Amino acid sequence: MSLMRTKAINADHHLVDTGLKRCLTATDLTLLGIGAIIGAGIFVLTGVAAATKAGPAIALSFVVAGFACAFSALAYAELASTVGGCGSAYGYAYAGLGEIVAWMIGWDLILEYGLATPTVAIGWSGYVGNALTAIGLELPKILLNAPGTPNVEGAIMNLPAFLIITVLSVLLAVGVSTSARFNHTMVFVKLTAIVVFISVAAFNVTPSNWTPFMPFGWEGVMAGGALIFFAYIGFDAVSTAADESINPQRDLPIGILASLIICTIIYILVSGLLTGLVPYKELNVPSPVASALLSIGHKFAAGLIAAGAIAGLTTVMLVLYYGLTRIFLAMARDGLLPPIFSKVNSKTQTPIPVILVSGVFMAFVAGFTPINEVAELVNIGTLAAFVLVCAGVIVLRETHPDLPRPFKTPLSPLFPILGIVFCLYLMFQLPQTTWLRFGIWLLLGLIVYFVYSKGHSELNKVSA
Repeated sequence: MSLMRTKAINADHHLVDTGLKRCLTATDLTLLGIGAIIGAGIFVLTGVAAATKAGPAIALSFVVAGFACAFSALAYAELASTVGGCGSAYGYAYAGLGEIVAWMIGWDLILEYGLATPTVAIGWSGYVGNALTAIGLELPKILLNAPGTPNVEGAIMNLPAFLIITVLSVLLAVGVSTSARFNHTMVFVKLTAIVVFISVAAFNVTPSNWTPFMPFGWEGVMAGGALIFFAYIGFDAVSTAADESINPQRDLPIGILASLIICTIIYILVSGLLTGLVPYKELNVPSPVASALLSIGHKFAAGLIAAGAIAGLTTVMLVLYYGLTRIFLAMARDGLLPPIFSKVNSKTQTPIPVILVSGVFMAFVAGFTPINEVAELVNIGTLAAFVLVCAGVIVLRETHPDLPRPFKTPLSPLFPILGIVFCLYLMFQLPQTTWLRFGIWLLLGLIVYFVYSKGHSELNKVSA
């Protein structure tokens, strides 16, 4: 097994010092997952997918995507409990499938998290702009949009999007425990907003809005599942917290599975009620949940939803940003990226160089780039990661059957195979242009690997 990929754990599964602060409990990890999962998917993409892909059957799309995630989550949980402190699909692919596959999935995850964070920041900026307008502090459009944004002449930058990533950079640099407390608060705010929505919507449903239930057919349901898969990428970020978990073998499986189950139930409830409130064709708007409440005259509840959306998108950015930095850190420690990215500040116990470099990049992308159609590109990267994690479980069961496995995927290899099949099926629902862009990024990754990473790899040094 490549370096055994257990550098944070010795043969007896006792934790050793990684330079990072071990302070996260199972509750922290569950809330971390909820923080990442409940956000753009529920507050933005649900409406778009219902209006353009699935209609009221969007609830089934969430069920399908949830099943794909469930099989993958079980695989994540087994590898988290077995391999421990190696962080995300990158580490698990390294353990089960070797260095070059791990490099490609790590490269894939950099694309996924690096684009997802500024994309969410742009959506966050739209909600903040609406909130400022509502209280009489309207920002000019040229400061709410990046240059080149359609229908906005003279746009200078998306100032709120740029600033929120800068603020999150500081928060992450200060320390993970501070970030976790902030995440707890934001999760409470957005879950409160969702409870308000469910409470109001449950008594204002018009059953006729659910007819026809499947206007785009089963293909529409699957296309909707492929689009809203963006909503589920957050539970992967839980696994990146292995080096900062108090007891990763026990707590990571709990955090991964609990956050996925809670969020899937919430998604199904909200999407079902949302399409019952208003005709699905009216949901193709930037803020479908708040807009639906406004359409039935509940302005106060709509305001609470807007506040919840701002909180929700903030936690999504925080956790995705956190996950990106930890993947960078793990790859740098293996020698696949320059050593500057493996430095951890002794005072804050955080990887400040990684945080600052990635933060500057994402802030400029969010502030100065009009990003379109990136959700599908993020989705294909996520699905590819899930496929490899499921494959990793199967391979490790064969190659290292005696490894301690505090948590085992039920009915293996059936469940991992089902995870692979579900994820591949959803990948093939994505457009050809998405596959082309993904292929170009992976080709670039191969070039970087053979030009730099292979020669500097810690594994290569050991082999030599």
